[in-house]
Amino acid sequence: MTNPTTTAPVDHPYAAAIDLEHERFDELLMLIAGLDAEQRERPGYFTDDNWSVKDLVAHLGSWMAEAQVQLLQIEAGTYVDEPLDIDGLNAQFLAALRDQPWATCWNQLLSARAMMLSVWARLPERTEPADRWVRKSGADHLDEHLPRLREWVAELQR
Repeated sequence: MTNPTTTAPVDHPYAAAIDLEHERFDELLMLIAGLDAEQRERPGYFTDDNWSVKDLVAHLGSWMAEAQVQLLQIEAGTYVDEPLDIDGLNAQFLAALRDQPWATCWNQLLSARAMMLSVWARLPERTEPADRWVRKSGADHLDEHLPRLREWVAELQR
């Protein structure tokens, strides 16, 4: 596994957020690195929708891809702030990637993250819309999932 990184100058408006995202993503990498192919695809991460670690990876990558699109619009000055149907998008992302192999979901996460971080690091100033997308796709989103991932990995490795 690799952890592509994009760094921003220390005085960049999102430097601290990017650094924190890197820390959280490094933990995600460490947790996943210890799993074999069967464990990554075993349902149980979320029992409601029978999510596996692969589904989590697909979920995170989908939101990073969406954030990249939105941050590009913010950067270009064409962003339109519209309400999000988060549950609907989560269901759409899950349906689109559920049957894809691990390699597809993993590579989608890595490429979406690299593109998202690239745009994020170019933003010249903080704005409320950018702050929302940084929270939705960065360390805050990883923080929503890491506690359960820690538990699930421990269960899988018993």
